Amino acid sequence: MNILYDERLDGELPANDKQQVLERLQHALPSLTLLHREEDLRPFECDGLSAYRVLPMLVALPDTLEQVEQLMRTCHDMGVPVVTRGAGTGLSGGALPLEQGVLLVMSRFKQILEVDPDARVARVQPGVRNLAISEAAAPYGLYYAPDPSSQIACSIGGNVAENAGGVHCLKYGLTVHNVLKIEVITIEGERMTIGSDAFDSPGFDLLALFTGSEGMLGVVTEVTVKLLPQPENAKVLMASFDDVEKAGKAVGDIIAAGIIPGGLEMMDKLAIKAAEDFVHAGYPMEAEAILLCELDGVEADVDDDCDTVRGVLEGAGAIDISLARDDAERARFWAGRKNAFPAVGRMAPDYYCMDGTIPRRELPRVLKGIAALSEESGLPVANVFHAGDGNMHPLVLFDTNKPGELELAEEVGGKILELCVEAGGSITGEHGVGREKINQMCTQFQPDEITVFHAVKAAFDERRLLNPGKNIPTLQRCAEFGAMHVHNNELPHPDLPRF
Repeated sequence: MNILYDERLDGELPANDKQQVLERLQHALPSLTLLHREEDLRPFECDGLSAYRVLPMLVALPDTLEQVEQLMRTCHDMGVPVVTRGAGTGLSGGALPLEQGVLLVMSRFKQILEVDPDARVARVQPGVRNLAISEAAAPYGLYYAPDPSSQIACSIGGNVAENAGGVHCLKYGLTVHNVLKIEVITIEGERMTIGSDAFDSPGFDLLALFTGSEGMLGVVTEVTVKLLPQPENAKVLMASFDDVEKAGKAVGDIIAAGIIPGGLEMMDKLAIKAAEDFVHAGYPMEAEAILLCELDGVEADVDDDCDTVRGVLEGAGAIDISLARDDAERARFWAGRKNAFPAVGRMAPDYYCMDGTIPRRELPRVLKGIAALSEESGLPVANVFHAGDGNMHPLVLFDTNKPGELELAEEVGGKILELCVEAGGSITGEHGVGREKINQMCTQFQPDEITVFHAVKAAFDERRLLNPGKNIPTLQRCAEFGAMHVHNNELPHPDLPRF
């Protein structure tokens, strides 16, 4: 069994009769678009983690919130699981459908409801593309800061579900730091408002709980985001290194010097070659690694910070440092980084994109560990990092057509994540857990912590119908994975679900 998909799950969900569910939904929602033929379901069988595919029982494409409410109520009454999907750009199998479930696709909710330049906020529906928010705010000199590499396609609802980041999250934060309020619909079909238009709300911080909950607690139907003024000035330094570990050390040196860049990104030789061949960004092909450091603010401060960072880079052993000459070159530098994933995709039939986070000081050691895993397995690994906040995206290259390579890539990816935990980090920085990392959750968390996760899930979804089998492992899975100590052949907390 591969580590990403537990085939026991669907078999232990309610064995719903497809025709019966279809007829019940058609009766309750005669105007709802429901796809049920195999050829119509096939485009929805996976998200961006395309190596793993499951054909959903049904796909629902609602146009109104009333349809979403009624769909949730009906599925809850029938005990039918629901998986919510946005643009389908996720990279952890979080929107992977279920054979015995309904896939709720929110892509038709794509209106920008309001841009308020005075309050510096925007209200948008969940299907609005990330980049479209900044485009709508641009006439007011504003923008939306979180900028995943997929921002041209990914939707804000998915960004909330995964707590997405981007190249500028070091200075401006992840999605959770840039959202004020969300509207959600529960599994029982009830509407809730979480957060407020104010910068703080009384009570428990449920907004932070929902952001990154991967569709397990409710369906996001509206998002109010913060907008920031476009920086007065921005400059990008590109530093080349003859050693990957030197580049990793330079990252910590920059932060230690008191500089918080707008973006601080790292790419190794394999990623540099892929991006340069694809985008022609002007990257030095002879370098073992490069750092891209963007500094923004008022011009005088940016100039001073550039001088400070240049000195730090020289002290760290950079063999060349160049400053983007104009906005066009600055855009090219970033285009290479933001297109690194599709660029690497041209180098092998398949790649497995990991997403771990480590303390910055551990970058040199972890990079050495990844290199050792690559050499041991024989699978090339291209490294692309949000280096400033320690968020790593190693890309393990392989060929599914070669027997055993997919399983080997999974094994290497799992070991990379376990290396991140060992270094004091986390198994995800922005892609979420989904199905991909559910076994490594057992490595990172103790049984009592997993128990609390299940309790939170049950508080919002007692029957566990929202995106089941994702994000939170069962204790039985952890025991089988070998990451939990079992006493006398008995699992702790026997009251927890075993599916």
